[in-house]
Amino acid sequence: MGSRKPALKFTKMHALGNDFVVLDAITQAVEMTPERAKKIADRHSGIGCDQILLVEPPSNPDVDFDYRIFNQDGSEVNQCGNGARCFAKYVHDRKLTGLRNIRVQTRAGKLVLKAHKNQSYSVCLGVPEFEPEKIPYLGSGSINGKARIELDSESLEFSLVSLGNPHAVIQVPSVKKAKVKKLGKALQKHPHFPESINVGFMEILNPQEIRLRVYERGAGETLACGSGACAAVISGIKNGLLEGAVTVNLPLGKLTIEWAGPGQAVELSGPATTVFHGQTRL
Repeated sequence: MGSRKPALKFTKMHALGNDFVVLDAITQAVEMTPERAKKIADRHSGIGCDQILLVEPPSNPDVDFDYRIFNQDGSEVNQCGNGARCFAKYVHDRKLTGLRNIRVQTRAGKLVLKAHKNQSYSVCLGVPEFEPEKIPYLGSGSINGKARIELDSESLEFSLVSLGNPHAVIQVPSVKKAKVKKLGKALQKHPHFPESINVGFMEILNPQEIRLRVYERGAGETLACGSGACAAVISGIKNGLLEGAVTVNLPLGKLTIEWAGPGQAVELSGPATTVFHGQTRL
């Protein structure tokens, strides 16, 4: 009989309901493939999550860790703001670092994660991009980060923002009544978005507060999306609809987003929660 593969230790976490399986690839061997990611993320036959987060040794001396993200469908993505907060809590709780400011390398570049003493966590997601080729967006008529698509006899206007991953933000009168699944799916499949798109539906309550729902590529609608919250606030500030530190209301809680304007980095702050630890041979 051959020896069984060693069990893979993991931690289940969530940030306002956006849930993750976090794997320590520093103290154990982890070989992640799209097929394995899909098995782990499956909510019926696996552990179940929106994304899988890998904590890896630093690839260069300028960072403390490498940070990789896999979606439910097995695709590897560049950015996840909610995951970054869980990442910060995980490396602190597991005593992989004692630093309060943690530098990580992602596929989108370097991030600085901040672990605060009140058990909240912040991440600086960098300077947003608005140019169509940075999204990427292949349609015509994009003006100052805004674009329009004719979709099922409906003219749909949205703002375009990249934070290392692509976002389209649609302002709606009510997130409760928004056609999130229908429009989200349609935009993600549209040929103008060759790498698909995360679609945010933003309801403005006042200049410092919004409600938000996000239909994520590779995951569908999630309870929270950190980079999606940043994209929504950025688009609102850029279009003169929001100002200052903005509270983003999500189904299970609130995030705070701060952005000083074009050319400046955006910062996301909020909670992160450990659910349980486990082992799997998936």
